[in-house]
Order: sequence, then C-alpha cells, then structure tokens
Amino acid sequence: MAADHRQRLGAAGEDLAAAWYQAAGYRILDRNWRCSDGELDLVCRRGATVVFCEVKTRGSADFGSPEEAVTAAKRRRIRRLAARWLAERHVHGDEIRFDVVAVTAGRAWVVQAAF
Repeated sequence: MAADHRQRLGAAGEDLAAAWYQAAGYRILDRNWRCSDGELDLVCRRGATVVFCEVKTRGSADFGSPEEAVTAAKRRRIRRLAARWLAERHVHGDEIRFDVVAVTAGRAWVVQAAF
C-alpha cells in the first residue's frame, strides 16, 4: 500500500473518531499535536475528563485488528506525550483517560484502554 494511500486512510479514520467524540459531547482540544518525541492523534475533553486518543485505521482486518498495533511501547510513549501536552498547555482534569479508537473499513469503535 502506498504511503499516500495510508496517509489518506489514517486521516479519514481520525476524522471519523473526532466526529464520534464531538457527537458524544466532547470538545476537541487538539488534533495531531506534535513535538520532538512524537504525536498525539486526538486530545478531547468532556467536563473534567481529558481524553488522549490514539486512532488506528486499517483497510481490513486481514492482518489483525487495529488496536493490536498499540503496543506496550506505544502506550508508554502516549503517556509521556500526554504528560508533556498537559504541562505545555497548562490543562488540568479531574480524570485523565487514554482511549484507542479502532477504525476498519469505514466503521469506528471506541475501545477504552487503561494504560
């Protein structure tokens, strides 16, 4: 699969995830936030809950489910990035949550992951 196609597929998955969060009453605080250590796909907030969301999109489940691609190393990186984002943005929440949104063939499911 060409890199350009993967980028379009990933962007479409992130659009679906952002729309899902907004429909559920979340406000999108950031999309594709980048720093020298990596990227956060979505940062959302509803009430006092701040959600850091990793979006994984696949054209099919032929090679496993998208959420299986969120390895322990990836989860550790997301936690570090979240701490940096919170410090830089001076944002505080009573609850911090980490979600994985798995998108396959245009369908999105929110998978809450405790990591």
